[in-house]
Amino acid sequence: MKLSARNVLPGKVISVAKGATTAHVKVELAPGLTVFSAITNEAVEELGLAVGDQVSAVIKSSDVMIGK
Repeated sequence: MKLSARNVLPGKVISVAKGATTAHVKVELAPGLTVFSAITNEAVEELGLAVGDQVSAVIKSSDVMIGK
């Protein structure tokens, strides 16, 4: 898979919670470091996502805000 995004973070799926139309996928990048993604239930099915799968979290953003 080739992408233009620079932030491709390898990790492991640790949970998939499907809702009415959207699923929330939790990916562990390192022990204690996780990211969440909201994707369609259809995408979960097409990718065959399941807990334990090795995946890449691809982050493409024009802005990263920091607050304190």
